Amino acid sequence: MAEITTIAQEHCTTTEGPLWHSDEQALYWVDIPAGRLYRWTASGGTTLVREGGVIGGYTFQADGGIVLFGDRGRISVLKDGRETVIHDHLPEERTSRFNDVIADPEGRIFCGTMPDGDRPGRLWRLDPDGTLQVVLEDAGLSNGMGFTPDLTGFFHTDSAKGTITRFTYDRATGAISDPQVIVRIPSDEGVPDGMAVAADGTLWSGIWDGHVLRHFTADGEELGRVRFPAPKVSSITFGGPAWAEAYVTLAGGDDPATQGAAAGSVVRVDLGVTGRPPFRSRFGLA
Repeated sequence: MAEITTIAQEHCTTTEGPLWHSDEQALYWVDIPAGRLYRWTASGGTTLVREGGVIGGYTFQADGGIVLFGDRGRISVLKDGRETVIHDHLPEERTSRFNDVIADPEGRIFCGTMPDGDRPGRLWRLDPDGTLQVVLEDAGLSNGMGFTPDLTGFFHTDSAKGTITRFTYDRATGAISDPQVIVRIPSDEGVPDGMAVAADGTLWSGIWDGHVLRHFTADGEELGRVRFPAPKVSSITFGGPAWAEAYVTLAGGDDPATQGAAAGSVVRVDLGVTGRPPFRSRFGLA
């Protein structure tokens, strides 16, 4: 079994969105409902970077800023300790919130929203010039996303349907097309949540209420599972000097009595594979 090491225990309610910042050799993550953005380094431990409101997801900017995606369609940029609001709200999302997001190789940002009553969540794309458009009207509940190593494919997790879908991705335009469902998780096995694509092109999907990471080929064939000491395995990213360390977020820290002592923490595990640097957004940058 893989050795699991706890690196931070902040008892987060919804520990999510881990991302490794290679310039800083630091791991970031969020507690979604509290709007807390955390930063961890091996030498300095954990610090609180920002709190207040909701943070569903974020990206690192090419100029050192961080784009934050919140509730009601709120989008802001945090840089040098100052937060600038870009969109206070989006009319279409005024009773919803953003969830998982990811930057693409050209600096665009794919940003998913939560379902709102009977209406499924949408998948938006924020282009560097500020253009914001819906690319999937019925995205269910957008969660883990990623790109194939050759940058011709885009993966999207719909937690509402329990699926991971691979799209054809056009790097030049940011368009996605030709959806093919490659993974279906039965509801009694948990819910697919955040994910990461390893350098070898395989997928690692955190399973909320499943206690596990599940490992799949790019075509959806299951290769294995890694079990964790808390049920809500919410997301994964790769990091470290050689991108050989996997960092996994475990949610549920507001209820340790039922979720376990590890709930709400961030753990490190050696999965025997390497990852890739996350792309950086270029919103508002020339």
